Amino acid sequence: MVLTSEQVPQTDAQTLKSKHKKQRQRNRPRNKRNRQEDSQPTTQETSVNVAASAMPGNAVDAVATEKTRDQIMAEREAKKLAKQAKKHKTAPTPTAATPAVLTTPAAPATKIITEVEQTTITTKLTTTTTTKVQDAVASTTTQPAAVIGKDVEAGEKTREQIKAEREARKAAKKVCKGGGAKVEGTTQQLADLKVAEKAPVAASAAPSTTEADQEKKKPALSKAERRAIQEAQRAAKAQVQTKKDQPAAKAPPSAAPKEPKLKSVSPTKAATSSSPGKCPANTPNVDCRVKLFNHLVCAKEDSQFINDPLVHPSIARLGVQYAKRTVVGSNARCIAFLHALRQVVHDFETPAKKEFGRSLDAAVKHHVDHLHKCRPLAVSVSNAYKQFKNQLTQLPADVPETELKELLVHFIDTYIENQIGKAAQAISGFLQEKITDGDVLLTFACSSLIQFICEEAKRRQVAFRVIVVDSRPGCEGQELLRRLHATGIPCTYVLINAVGYVMAEATKVLLGAHALLANGYVMARTGTAQVALVANAHNVPVLVCCETHKFSERFQTDAIVYNELSDPNQLVRGDKCQLSNWAAKGKLLPLNLSYDITPPELVSAVVTEVAILPCTSVPVILRIKPDIGY
Repeated sequence: MVLTSEQVPQTDAQTLKSKHKKQRQRNRPRNKRNRQEDSQPTTQETSVNVAASAMPGNAVDAVATEKTRDQIMAEREAKKLAKQAKKHKTAPTPTAATPAVLTTPAAPATKIITEVEQTTITTKLTTTTTTKVQDAVASTTTQPAAVIGKDVEAGEKTREQIKAEREARKAAKKVCKGGGAKVEGTTQQLADLKVAEKAPVAASAAPSTTEADQEKKKPALSKAERRAIQEAQRAAKAQVQTKKDQPAAKAPPSAAPKEPKLKSVSPTKAATSSSPGKCPANTPNVDCRVKLFNHLVCAKEDSQFINDPLVHPSIARLGVQYAKRTVVGSNARCIAFLHALRQVVHDFETPAKKEFGRSLDAAVKHHVDHLHKCRPLAVSVSNAYKQFKNQLTQLPADVPETELKELLVHFIDTYIENQIGKAAQAISGFLQEKITDGDVLLTFACSSLIQFICEEAKRRQVAFRVIVVDSRPGCEGQELLRRLHATGIPCTYVLINAVGYVMAEATKVLLGAHALLANGYVMARTGTAQVALVANAHNVPVLVCCETHKFSERFQTDAIVYNELSDPNQLVRGDKCQLSNWAAKGKLLPLNLSYDITPPELVSAVVTEVAILPCTSVPVILRIKPDIGY
């Protein structure tokens, strides 16, 4: 086949482009997407070959869709010539001009028909024309798609490519309809279209190739090179650190002891030390803390709560008593809070243009927050505060301020009388039927309700005795022992480590409670659960005496989720104690928990002012309590 002057530079450009394309394909990683892109040109070539073989050259060729033997032989000879040309790298001969056309993406159809021309001269013009038309259509459809798929990746064709595609299709239709008369004109038009197409395609492919070359110019660093870069960075950091340390070394010796203080006061450590649940401020080692109890509130110094101008003096005094543990016990703390609240209500003055109820509510909330900072509020105090807030919302609006204050003071007095005083009498009445002559009552720590029950039984002249079990560091049982001995009740005092020896003598175990939780668990002084466990092992009934104003809606099954940390210095007995100067011994922190949790399986019954109930009836009491007036 003889190449025209217009087709020679076109095939050279195609061969150069195919070389670049193969080089890019070799450099790209062989993932699934690239394999599919590389396989697309081959599928297009095979489709063009099939279409070229199916185009009508005559009546016989229109029926036959398979390749003839001559075409297969021509393909083989063309492949052999192409291999020889690559090996010898010589200039192509006129017979080898056909393999040069093979380098283009859409040239295999032209190659097949040109080889057939040597054998079938009669169908030369028609077959060449149809294959050129198909070559133009295939090039216009494949080349823009390839360029767009690699450069733009958006799947949209430019306006010029769409026009070129349409013109190629029109020319192919004209060739099919007009026959061989207009073959040369249409061939020239298609050649012009190819040249016009390749110009924008080459222009658009140029920046992509330059970008690909720039990416190739950035070689991936090897492991040794990366390691060398890291070592260089470390050396630079070390030099900066030595420069910073040199002025510190030149400092006078008097400033040397200040370095550990600066190191200890870091932002992160300061934040951790200021959060609740940490060890006391006098502890020099910040890491010395029990991580399991970090969320709990630790005992605080009382000096930071004095002289607050926004706090009433009675509340400030009560806060100091809370912090110093001068006022202890659930009922005692509740009564002290209500008395201080009554004084706040009596001395309160409504601001100008303000409502009495809302302004008093805001003031009381500030005072309660102050008490909570001194020490976490007891369940009894929280319930009393809720009842007081509920009463504030029910105050009438058209009543003078003095009468409103009288209503609130009367509510406070009634609450103390009913919820604490009369409730204790009702509980004592239920238990007097259970206490008989010869009973040995065992109790733990100090409970005002247990004291009232024992004194009432003494007035009834029941012959019984009491075993008081106590534990360090509070030793609250000594106060109960003093009060019972003053009334003439025979008592025995033991520490909790001897409870197993005296439990065999006991007939009943009476325990107080800090709160009764909604799931039936009893929250009381630390050591109550151990006493109940020993009593259960000896088959001694355990009766928990608790008023309904101590019932809580909180669920809890362990003493870790919610508890209170007391001062760890209380565990130090003296200078000769091993825990003395514990703060300077490194990672040592005495743990002093205030409360523990007793499961309902260890409690026989709960004695309330309503009735003697099982622990599981707490939700029922919480539900009916507003209706019965308690």
